[in-house]
Amino acid sequence: MPDLSQRKCVPCEGGVKPLDRAMAETLVKQLGPQWQLSADGKQISATFEFKNYFRTTAFVNAVAWIAHNEDHHPDIAFGYKTARILYWTHAINGLSENDFICAAKVDALLKV
Repeated sequence: MPDLSQRKCVPCEGGVKPLDRAMAETLVKQLGPQWQLSADGKQISATFEFKNYFRTTAFVNAVAWIAHNEDHHPDIAFGYKTARILYWTHAINGLSENDFICAAKVDALLKV
Protein backbone atom coordinates (compact mmCIF):
# COMPACT_ATOMS: atom_id res chain seq x y z
CA MET A 1 0.00 0.00 0.00
CA PRO A 2 1.44 3.43 -0.91
CA ASP A 3 2.30 5.76 1.93
CA LEU A 4 -0.39 8.21 2.93
CA SER A 5 1.14 11.17 1.08
CA GLN A 6 0.86 9.27 -2.22
CA ARG A 7 -2.84 8.52 -1.84
CA LYS A 8 -5.80 10.60 -3.00
CA CYS A 9 -8.76 11.64 -0.88
CA VAL A 10 -12.13 10.03 -1.58
CA PRO A 11 -15.19 12.29 -1.27
CA CYS A 12 -17.00 11.80 2.04
CA GLU A 13 -20.52 13.12 2.31
CA GLY A 14 -21.43 11.20 5.44
CA GLY A 15 -23.15 7.88 5.79
CA VAL A 16 -19.95 6.15 6.91
CA LYS A 17 -18.59 5.69 10.38
CA PRO A 18 -15.56 7.66 11.55
CA LEU A 19 -12.35 5.75 12.19
CA ASP A 20 -12.20 4.12 15.59
CA ARG A 21 -9.57 5.24 18.08
CA ALA A 22 -7.31 2.22 17.47
CA MET A 23 -7.13 2.92 13.73
CA ALA A 24 -6.60 6.65 14.35
CA GLU A 25 -3.72 5.83 16.72
CA THR A 26 -2.18 3.57 14.08
CA LEU A 27 -2.46 6.18 11.33
CA VAL A 28 -1.19 9.11 13.42
CA LYS A 29 2.04 7.14 13.93
CA GLN A 30 2.61 7.41 10.16
CA LEU A 31 2.68 11.21 10.44
CA GLY A 32 5.36 13.56 11.73
CA PRO A 33 5.83 13.85 15.49
CA GLN A 34 4.07 17.22 15.65
CA TRP A 35 0.67 15.60 14.90
CA GLN A 36 -1.49 14.87 17.92
CA LEU A 37 -4.71 12.93 18.24
CA SER A 38 -7.35 14.78 20.27
CA ALA A 39 -8.44 13.35 23.62
CA ASP A 40 -11.78 12.26 22.14
CA GLY A 41 -10.08 10.71 19.07
CA LYS A 42 -12.10 12.85 16.64
CA GLN A 43 -9.43 15.26 15.38
CA ILE A 44 -5.74 15.53 14.59
CA SER A 45 -3.77 18.75 14.83
CA ALA A 46 -0.25 20.06 14.53
CA THR A 47 1.52 23.34 15.14
CA PHE A 48 4.37 24.34 12.83
CA GLU A 49 6.96 27.03 13.54
CA PHE A 50 8.76 29.17 10.95
CA LYS A 51 11.43 31.86 10.83
CA ASN A 52 9.15 34.70 9.78
CA TYR A 53 5.74 35.75 8.54
CA PHE A 54 6.61 35.23 4.86
CA ARG A 55 7.51 31.56 5.43
CA THR A 56 4.44 31.05 7.59
CA THR A 57 2.06 32.45 4.98
CA ALA A 58 3.81 30.52 2.20
CA PHE A 59 3.20 27.33 4.19
CA VAL A 60 -0.43 28.23 4.83
CA ASN A 61 -0.95 28.89 1.12
CA ALA A 62 0.62 25.53 0.27
CA VAL A 63 -1.73 23.82 2.75
CA ALA A 64 -4.65 25.64 1.10
CA TRP A 65 -3.46 24.32 -2.29
CA ILE A 66 -3.45 20.76 -0.91
CA ALA A 67 -6.96 21.31 0.48
CA HIS A 68 -8.19 22.54 -2.88
CA ASN A 69 -6.65 19.64 -4.81
CA GLU A 70 -7.89 17.01 -2.37
CA ASP A 71 -11.25 18.72 -1.76
CA HIS A 72 -10.66 18.20 1.97
CA HIS A 73 -10.25 21.32 4.05
CA PRO A 74 -8.61 21.80 7.45
CA ASP A 75 -9.14 24.53 9.97
CA ILE A 76 -6.06 26.77 9.86
CA ALA A 77 -4.96 29.38 12.39
CA PHE A 78 -1.71 31.26 11.96
CA GLY A 79 0.31 34.17 13.24
CA TYR A 80 3.72 35.67 12.65
CA LYS A 81 5.81 32.50 13.12
CA THR A 82 3.32 29.68 13.71
CA ALA A 83 0.56 27.84 11.89
CA ARG A 84 -1.85 25.38 13.48
CA ILE A 85 -3.57 22.84 11.24
CA LEU A 86 -6.62 20.90 12.45
CA TYR A 87 -8.17 18.05 10.49
CA TRP A 88 -11.41 16.19 11.02
CA THR A 89 -14.16 15.14 8.66
CA HIS A 90 -17.14 17.33 9.43
CA ALA A 91 -19.61 15.14 7.53
CA ILE A 92 -19.01 12.22 9.91
CA ASN A 93 -18.05 14.21 13.04
CA GLY A 94 -14.76 12.36 13.37
CA LEU A 95 -11.70 11.19 11.51
CA SER A 96 -11.54 9.59 8.08
CA GLU A 97 -8.54 8.39 6.09
CA ASN A 98 -8.76 11.69 4.19
CA ASP A 99 -7.58 13.55 7.30
CA PHE A 100 -4.44 11.43 7.51
CA ILE A 101 -3.80 11.61 3.76
CA CYS A 102 -3.90 15.40 3.86
CA ALA A 103 -1.79 15.57 7.04
CA ALA A 104 0.84 13.40 5.34
CA LYS A 105 0.81 15.74 2.34
CA VAL A 106 1.34 18.67 4.73
CA ASP A 107 4.31 16.83 6.23
CA ALA A 108 5.72 16.34 2.73
CA LEU A 109 5.79 20.12 2.24
CA LEU A 110 8.44 20.35 4.93
CA LYS A 111 10.64 17.64 3.43
CA VAL A 112 11.36 19.64 0.28
